[in-house]
Amino acid sequence: MKQIHLQKSFFSSPIAFICNLALVYLAYGICRVAYLLENWTALSEGFDTLSLWEAFKGCWMFDTSAILYTNALYAILMLFPLHYKEKDGWQIFVKWIYMIINSVCICANLIDAVYFQYTGRRTTASIFQEFSNEGNIGEVFGIEIMRHWYLVVLGVILIAGLFFAYVRPRGELKLRSLKDDFIYYTIQIVCLGLYIPITICGMRGGATTAVRPITLSNANQYVNRPAEAALILNTPFSMIRTINKNVFADPQYYQRAELDKIYSPVHIPADSLVVRKKNVVILIMESYGREYIGYYNKTLDGGKYKGYTPFTDSLIEQSVTFDYTFCNGRKSVDGMPSILSSIPRFIEPFFLTPASLNDVSGIAGELGKVGYYSAFFHGAENGSMGFEAFAHHTGYKDYFGRTEYNQDKRFHGDDDYDGMWAIWDEEFLQFYALKMSEMKEPFVTSVFTASSHHPYKVPERYKNVFKDDPGDDNIMHKCIRYTDNALRLFFETAKKQPWYENTIFVLTSDHTNLTSYPEYQTELGLVCSPIIIFDPSGELQPEQRHCIAQHIDIMPTILNYLGYNKPYVAFGIDLFNTPDKDTWVVGHNNGVYFYGKEDYVLLFTEDSQIKGIYNFKKDWFMKNNLKGKIGKKELQLERELKALIQSYMIRMTEDQLVYKKK
Repeated sequence: MKQIHLQKSFFSSPIAFICNLALVYLAYGICRVAYLLENWTALSEGFDTLSLWEAFKGCWMFDTSAILYTNALYAILMLFPLHYKEKDGWQIFVKWIYMIINSVCICANLIDAVYFQYTGRRTTASIFQEFSNEGNIGEVFGIEIMRHWYLVVLGVILIAGLFFAYVRPRGELKLRSLKDDFIYYTIQIVCLGLYIPITICGMRGGATTAVRPITLSNANQYVNRPAEAALILNTPFSMIRTINKNVFADPQYYQRAELDKIYSPVHIPADSLVVRKKNVVILIMESYGREYIGYYNKTLDGGKYKGYTPFTDSLIEQSVTFDYTFCNGRKSVDGMPSILSSIPRFIEPFFLTPASLNDVSGIAGELGKVGYYSAFFHGAENGSMGFEAFAHHTGYKDYFGRTEYNQDKRFHGDDDYDGMWAIWDEEFLQFYALKMSEMKEPFVTSVFTASSHHPYKVPERYKNVFKDDPGDDNIMHKCIRYTDNALRLFFETAKKQPWYENTIFVLTSDHTNLTSYPEYQTELGLVCSPIIIFDPSGELQPEQRHCIAQHIDIMPTILNYLGYNKPYVAFGIDLFNTPDKDTWVVGHNNGVYFYGKEDYVLLFTEDSQIKGIYNFKKDWFMKNNLKGKIGKKELQLERELKALIQSYMIRMTEDQLVYKKK
C-alpha cells in the first residue's frame, strides 16, 4: 500500500496530524472491543441497563486524555512552526516516534485484556514494582502469547494499519516569498496556539474551572458496576495517572475525636482474656477461591456441584467457617498485608506504596513480643514478589524459600521445581511440616503455596490423575485438585508431629482466580476466598457462623483467641467476640470502595459519592439499586465506611500502623 500524501498546502502538517490522531482513536476503539470480547462473561452482565451513549462519552474522554498524553512529543514535532518540518528526513523521524509510542499503547491495551481476568481492573503503574523481582516474566509472556495468539494477530494488524495508513505532509513545501512566510507561520502558530488549550482540556477531562484532572474513579459515572469501569478506561491512561501518585490523603470527613468514636483500628485487650500458648499455622493457598470448594457451593448446578477439593471439604466439616468469606484484594501482594497484618488494600497494594516504609506489625511481630518464634515459607526464589522483605518487616524471624529447600538433604532440590515459579506444593508443604518439628514452641508460621497458578500445570506423575475433564474449559481445576491433594498429604504428615495437637490452623487463599460461574463474577463474587479455622484439639468447636468474615479479621481473631494481652493496630475485627450482625467487609476496585454489613453492600466512589446500595443476600447480582430507599441504614453504612477510609488514610500518612501509647 502506498503512503498517502497531502497536496502542497500551508495546512499540510495540521491536517496530517489530525488524520493520524484519528487513526489512533480507531485503534483504541478496536482494542476496547477486543477487551470486551476477551472478558465477555465478566463485563457483559448488566449491559441491558448500561447507557451506550454515556459509555461512549466516557470512552471518548479517557481515550482523548491518554492519546493526548502519549502523543505530546509527536504533536510538538508536527505542529512546531518551522517549515523545515515538512522535509522528508524530519517526517520519517516523526513517523517512527508516532509508531513506537502508539504501538506500545496498543500492546498495553491488548495485554491487559488477558490480565483483567486475574485483577478485575485496568493495570496501573504499580505493576512494575509488583514484578520487579521476577526473572521469569518473559516465559510467562511467551506462554500467554501462545494461548492468546489471536490478540497477537490483532495487534500486528493494528500496528501495520497505523504504519500504512499514516498520513504525512508533503515534503516539497518551500517558502519563496515574504507573503508565503507570513501565511505559513501565521497558520502554524495559530494551529499550535489552538492545540495547546485543547490538549490541556483533553488531558484534564474538561474545560471548566470546576473540573479537576480526571482519575480512574471518574470512569464509574458512566457504568453501573465497578468492574465495568475497566471497559471505559484504557491501560495507558491507567498507568499514566498512577505514576508516582500519592495514593493516601486524609479526606477530613470527621474531627479526630469523632472519628475514633465511629471507628478505630486500635485493639485494647479485655481483662477476661484466656491465655492459650498454641502454635499458629497460616496456610495461604495460591488462587484457592471459594468457587472451587464444594462445601461452599451446595446450591450450584441445582445442588449437584461437587467442587474440586474433597480434602478441604472434609477439613471444613471439622472447622469454624463463615457464610460469607472474602479476601481484601485481587493480587498476591494484597493478600499478604491483609492476612498477616490486617491491612486492607485501598487504591493500590499497600507494600508497593511509600507507606510500606512505615513501622508495620503483624501477627508474627505481635506474638514475638510474648515469646513466639516465627517463620515464613514460600517455595519461590528468595525475594520473589517482595514477600521476604515484607515478612521480615512485619516481625517474622526467619524465611524459608527455594534456597533453603534446596539445602535440605531430605528432598530433591531443584528436581522439585515446577520450572516457572516455585517448588511444587506437595514437596514444599512436606518440607514445611517437617521444619516446624525443628522449631521451639510456641511458634507462628505461614506458608504461601504456588502451584495453583499460571501456567496451570501439575507434576508429570499426576498428569493422568489430575487432568482436564472433558467439557471443562477452566484450566485451574486440575491445579486446584492437585493442591487439595497436597494439603491432604501435609495434614497426614502434620498429624504425626509433636506440635500438631497444640496448634490452630488457618487456611485461606491470597485471592481468587479463573471463574466459571456468574455468581463469582460479581463485585463480591470476585473476592470470595475461603476462611477456615481448625483446632485439632477440639477446643474450638466446628461451626459455620452465619456472618461475614474477611482477611483482615484473621489477625485480631487469632490474637484474641490466644489471649494476647497487648494493644495493637488491626483494621479487622475479632470474629469470635463480635455479634454476627456487626461483622463486615471492605474493599476497593476501579476507584470504588465497597462496604458490606448485615444484608447490604454500599458502593462509594473515591470522590465521596454513593454510587449504589444493594441487598447482596437477596440481590447477589446487584440488579436493584436501593440508593435513597433504606433511610437510616444507608446513612449508617456511609458514616462507618467514611470513618474507616479516613482512619486508614491518616494512619498511612502519619506512620501509625503500630500501637503507640499516648
